[in-house]
Formats: sequence, C-alpha cells, structure tokens
Amino acid sequence: MTSIRVGMGYDVHRLVEGRALWLGGIEIPHTLGLLGHSDADVLIHAVCDALLGAANMRDIGYHFPDTSADTEGMDSKIILRETVKLLADKGWHVENIDATICAERPKINPHVPAMRRCMAEVMGIDDDCISIKATTTERLGFTGREEGMSAYAVALIARQ
Repeated sequence: MTSIRVGMGYDVHRLVEGRALWLGGIEIPHTLGLLGHSDADVLIHAVCDALLGAANMRDIGYHFPDTSADTEGMDSKIILRETVKLLADKGWHVENIDATICAERPKINPHVPAMRRCMAEVMGIDDDCISIKATTTERLGFTGREEGMSAYAVALIARQ
C-alpha cells in the first residue's frame, strides 16, 4: 500500500523599492521587489512549507531560520532543493504541487511556464506535476494596495 500525505503552505512578503522580484525561482521585471531575509520568493517559500508540513517536518523557518547568517540573502532555489532532500532522507518524494500567487502587479501568468520549468528542475520532477496560478485580491487588503504579495501551496507527497 502506498502512503501519501498532503501539506499546505502560505507565505507573505512586503513589496519594497531596491529589491529584485523573485517568484518561482525566476527574476521577474518589476519596479518593486519582495523584502525578506533570503530572496523572499513567496511562491517557493509556500511550496517548501507545504512539503515540510506534508512530511510532518515542521516549517521553513525551523530548517532555514531568518536569524541565521547562513540563510541571509539565500537563493530560495537552494531552500527548495534542500527541502526536497530533507523529504527524500525520510523516504518521501513529491507527487504534485498546486500553488496560487496573490498579486496586483506585475502580471504573473506570462511567467508561469518559466516558473514551472525552474521549480521542476530544482525538485527533480516533471513540470506537469506543478500547477501555478495567479490571482489579484480585487484591490482589497495589503495585496490590493500593492504593499506585498502572498502565495498559497498544497503539496502531495508519497513514500518512495
């Protein structure tokens, strides 16, 4: 019998001037970027939390603390690769990811194929196993005021 688990992740970061905008492992041209200890890639961070949650391995902050000099400025692709390795060490592999980015601007949909390819390569899975969607909040809340972005992710993992 195959053992499977589902995990859910969420992340949010403030938009600021003077930072690059990284989403799904790729840099997206925009006038603002996300502020964080690492590169603040909200999509990858939400995916990592979903994966770690599914494996009952706590959360991204436990494994990659924002108080550590080792993680300062870190490329989130490294965090994603290490998260998948942590799961593999416990006998789990990624079946699929379903994620949603919440942002008013820039338009995310043109970048979805590149994000899927990048994340699939980092995780060692087929890009067909990754669904990335984008939505706005209809100008409501911090996202609507373009103060920040958030992302939600659900991950399905299975025993190897």
